[in-house]
Amino acid sequence: MSLKDRFDLVIFDWAGTMVDFGCVAPVRALIDAFAQEGVSIDSVSARRDMGRSKIDHVRSLLSYPEVATAWRAQHGRSADERDIKSLMTRLGPLMRDHAARASTLIPGARETLERLRQQGVRVASSTGYTREMMQPVLARAADQGYTPEHLVCSGETPVGRPAPLMIYKACAELGVWPLSRVVKVDDAEVGIAEGKAAGAFTVGVASGNALGLPLEVLEAASTQPALIPDANLKAARAALRAAGADLVLDSVADLVPLLEKAIGA
Repeated sequence: MSLKDRFDLVIFDWAGTMVDFGCVAPVRALIDAFAQEGVSIDSVSARRDMGRSKIDHVRSLLSYPEVATAWRAQHGRSADERDIKSLMTRLGPLMRDHAARASTLIPGARETLERLRQQGVRVASSTGYTREMMQPVLARAADQGYTPEHLVCSGETPVGRPAPLMIYKACAELGVWPLSRVVKVDDAEVGIAEGKAAGAFTVGVASGNALGLPLEVLEAASTQPALIPDANLKAARAALRAAGADLVLDSVADLVPLLEKAIGA
């Protein structure tokens, strides 16, 4: 059995899955946007709802007690929709800037694309970024040889992840069905939930947001194992499995061989 016998389409997330190893850009952009409003957030908080549309992500951050308290202390009132709009206005340019600088393909990503296409499996993509935020990422990815057939961005469906509508939109526009012949690959728990809701085969990438470390740190750990305790990677894998992933990888580079093994190809 080949992959094409079992699947017609693979939908990849972007940051943390195919580009921006460790999903660093959105974390930095969110921290900077809140700092411009006089409110400090940490990377743990910024990562908690990663994968959601950016406006939903901002709303979630403002609902955390520690962030809500800090906002009231700085602004003298609770945040409202005007503040969300202001944060999104700040976030747009910051996301474009950070994403542009962090849009290097993850090692093995292009090779994975090529292997899927060689087997006749189509490749699409989706993201919690808006289309405007994605422009520099798309250009840089194309320069590196990564050009998925289709893209769905935040704001292009009535609601974002974990709702399955981004997957539905891609499948409808590409003419792919049933959803059981679709693979969703994501490094965030909300993206796995999206895939499960759609009825797709879901694959978690543990080295993305779930682990949350830049590539250079992971590479250094090969000679200095203490830099990344084994428990950290185990926790990242476990979080994705708990979200419902059918298969968990350490890197998207491993997708084709492990997917083949999973289906008995």
